Amino acid sequence: MKEDNCIIETERLKLRELRMDDINPLSLVLSDPESMKFYPHPFSKEEVGKWIEWNLDNYRRHGFGLWAVILKDTNELIGDCGITMQTVENETYPEIGYHIRKEYCRKGFASEAASACLTFGFTIMKFPKIISYMKSDNIPSRGVAEKNGMKFVRAFRKEVQGKLVDDEVLYCKENTDHQQ
Repeated sequence: MKEDNCIIETERLKLRELRMDDINPLSLVLSDPESMKFYPHPFSKEEVGKWIEWNLDNYRRHGFGLWAVILKDTNELIGDCGITMQTVENETYPEIGYHIRKEYCRKGFASEAASACLTFGFTIMKFPKIISYMKSDNIPSRGVAEKNGMKFVRAFRKEVQGKLVDDEVLYCKENTDHQQ
């Protein structure tokens, strides 16, 4: 691993492991109602702490999780991006997810970070395929998936806080180098 737990470096970004002292900067995205409009609700500070703890556990269990997205030129945390294991219709897959602060959206940071995570998943972790899923009306996230070569697979139903919702869409990208 590189200095400061840096996992991935791109042209403009560094992705490093989240730490508990990231609660305040990560809250700028996860507690923001506009940024979290596709979630059941914005996170409280306590929920942001639990989110970080969940990712720390993912690092220990899987060797990956959502990582802090840091701007290289300012060293500012602008969100998170990475791979988590997610279950869709009773099958578990590696999934690319991300959250970027609204003032940094539409600047290509989500696509850049997600692309680097796809490369990590395929080259380091050797996953045969990686998914992304989002609400069907989350057009920016669908655009990130498509920009990174993910293909629409299908719409599906998912349980969210005890309620079955019909508006999720699944995207997938196959590892063309994967040997079966």
